[in-house]
This record gives sequence, structure tokens and C-alpha cells, in this order.
Amino acid sequence: MSLLYDLFGWITRIFYDYFGNYGVAIIMLTVLIRGLLIPLNVRSQKSMIKMQALSGKQAELQRKYGDDKQKLQEEMMKMQQENGAMGLSGCILPIIQLFLIWPIYRIVSGPLIYLSQVSKENVTNMITLGQEMNILGKGVTETIHIGLVSALNNSGDFLNACISKGYIALDQLLDLHFLGIDLTMVPSFNPVTIIAQPKVYLPLLLFPILVVLTQVISMQFTKIVKPGYKQEQEAKERAKNNPARQGQVQENSSTEMTMKMMTWSMPIIMLITTFTMPAAMGLYWIVGGVMGIVTQVMVYFLFTKPYEQKKAEIEAKKEAVFKRKPKETENAEDTANNKKKKNNNKRK
Repeated sequence: MSLLYDLFGWITRIFYDYFGNYGVAIIMLTVLIRGLLIPLNVRSQKSMIKMQALSGKQAELQRKYGDDKQKLQEEMMKMQQENGAMGLSGCILPIIQLFLIWPIYRIVSGPLIYLSQVSKENVTNMITLGQEMNILGKGVTETIHIGLVSALNNSGDFLNACISKGYIALDQLLDLHFLGIDLTMVPSFNPVTIIAQPKVYLPLLLFPILVVLTQVISMQFTKIVKPGYKQEQEAKERAKNNPARQGQVQENSSTEMTMKMMTWSMPIIMLITTFTMPAAMGLYWIVGGVMGIVTQVMVYFLFTKPYEQKKAEIEAKKEAVFKRKPKETENAEDTANNKKKKNNNKRK
């Protein structure tokens, strides 16, 4: 993991040197990471479309092996492998996104090591010196040293002492602000804290609000643009109006409620953690949410919408064939009746 921390820190520093802004560097890092995940997102969406196209075969297998669960599972896996529609592909992307939170958190909570390229030994020495000078508390560590950054920026005596001892150079101090907001600060929901320093903490409240907003919009887009969403909604409405399927409706409602709880748990967790992490972490989640929405829209118009249109065309052709057959049968019957009448008239 340390190699990943160093890599992400190195990339962020390149963006910082180029743009000269810490917030823009975090934004560009997020765009880069989410951009690299787009092919995986596309693959996941394609797999969902294939699974939707195989729904008829799945129903056939369930009718055939409904009593033999093991055989049904084996046949389902075989069908998915043969058609390149593995169901697990949709789980890989969220796992990777969760995994990538750790290096991002390390960067934003330890910027002196990963951005300023200060050695870990010198960071430890500065923390020890700050504690001896009663400037730093015991909560500041080598890994999470946001308090050390604040002390260096706010205490001239401490900064001079660290420079004189060779722990840090003046050009290693970075400006960690974005649009006038200190991204090393942690947002607070405590009214006393906010009232005491409104210029600092009121702007920071934008981060948790935007984090939740982008996540909620992203969830809604995920639900709306998935293959077969309209058909699912129509099926639910028909099931609700059919008394014979009330039991199935209740079962589906229970499953849907569980899925909603799991889906909404992520924004809630992110909201809580946003109030415990530097604002730069919130900025990463906001940009990541926007990138997720853009990716979903792009994948929808490139893959899902053409699939839905093709499926609708096939269904329309089938419906036209079924409508035409009764007319052909009726015409054949009329022809047969006319022949019978002619034969009867000749006999007479």
C-alpha cells in the first residue's frame, strides 16, 4: 500500500506544480482515477445488458431445474460464462472505489510527506518539537499531521525553529487552500464552533452538503438508466393491481426495502465521515460523484439506450406478426366457406 500512497502523492504533486492550486490538484487526481475506471464501468453496464437479454433463458432454466438449486446455479453460471455476462462484474467497481479511498485519505491527512516530500523522520521530529513547545497535542501523528501543517502556518516561532533545525525548508510549505477555503480543516456541525469562527466553518459546510447531493443524484441516475427500468416499473404497477400476486408484491417490497437500506447507507456513511476528515476528502467525493453521473449518462446513450431501442423494435415486430396471424386465419376460413358454397350450388 505504501507504494500506492507514494504514487498518488507524486501524481498529486505534479498536478499541484502545474496548476499551482491544491484544490485543482485534487480535482484532477479524481478525474484521472475515475477516468481510468470508465472501461470497467462500461464493462459492468454491458454485463447488465447481457444479463437482461438472457432473462428469458434464466426463466427457462428456473422452470427446468427449479427443484435442484445446485444444478440451477451450475447452469446459470455456465450460461453467463458462455455469453460473457458474469454477474460479479457489477461488484468489482464499488470495491475498487472503496479501496482507492485509503491512498486519497493518506494524501490529504499527511500532505507534508506525500506532497511536500518531507521525510517521515523530519515529520516525527517536528511533531516532537511542537509537543515540547506546547504547540501540538498528542493527537498529531506521522500519518495524520494536519495539526502540524496548521502549526507551521500559524506559529512563526515554531516554523523558524523547524527551519533552523533543518526539518523543513521554506519552499516545502504548500498553499492548501481552494477558493479561499482551507482544505486541511475538518467541517463541523457543532453550532458553537461554527458561531465562534463563521468565516472558517460556514464555507466548510458546503462539502458535506454537496457530497450527499451528488451521491443521491448518482444513485437516482444508476436506477433510472439501468436496462429494463421502465419495464420493471410497469410490472410493479401491474402486480399491485392484481390481487392474485399480492404475496409476490409483498416479497418484492421486502427485498426492495433491503436494497434501499443498503443503497442509502453509503451516503449516510459518507456524510458522517466528511465531518471527521479534511475538507479535501469531501472535495474528492464531490468530484467523484459528478464523474460518476457523467459516466452513467455516457454509458446510457452509448449502450443502454441503443439496446432498449433494439429490444423495442423486436417486440414491435413480434406484436405485428401476432396481429397479422388472426387476419390470415380469418381470410383462410372465408375462402374455405366460399368454396363450400360454390360446391353446394353446383350440386344443386
